[in-house]
Amino acid sequence: MELFFIFILMETGKLLVATPAVMGDFNFHRSVVLLTDSNKSGTVGFILNKKLDYTLDEVLDGVQSKLPLFFGGPVEQDNLFFIHTLGKQIPKSIALGNTLYWNGDFKVVNQLLKSGKLTNENIRFFLGYSGWTEDQLESELNEKSWEPFDLNAPIELLKMDNEAMWRDCMTALGGDYLLWSNTPENPRAN
Repeated sequence: MELFFIFILMETGKLLVATPAVMGDFNFHRSVVLLTDSNKSGTVGFILNKKLDYTLDEVLDGVQSKLPLFFGGPVEQDNLFFIHTLGKQIPKSIALGNTLYWNGDFKVVNQLLKSGKLTNENIRFFLGYSGWTEDQLESELNEKSWEPFDLNAPIELLKMDNEAMWRDCMTALGGDYLLWSNTPENPRAN
């Protein structure tokens, strides 16, 4: 008998929206994740809407920027990652479609920070990332823990309101998700 392995390769630059099925998971509750890498080994992404109480200058020596940090996910939380819209201006960046890029040469980033050319609207910094093993994300998608979400204008992603991002995505998904878009953070406390 021949076995066939089926796996889902999610496109980089796409979003995953946490459904109410992950309500008990503190890391992913009401999260919106940008996928940055997907292959047969697994998938990597960053939670976009969980701002931390730290700024960049508080975690990196020699950096003077007060740009906020975001919780990218529970994996490697002591590592810094970033997404941006600057493309080739930051060498070694990895394209996530036509308008978003992942990481790149941090020395150049630091120079751009010093010159004031980086803002909340063109770069976002993360501590940690979200990662799934080969079959893990497929299983979570089948369980409806996540809904894939296409954003019409990815460049606007960094301009979206962090507080409203999950709710706005749920509203856009429509159907049964409309009900959840207006529920309180903890429905049991209502």
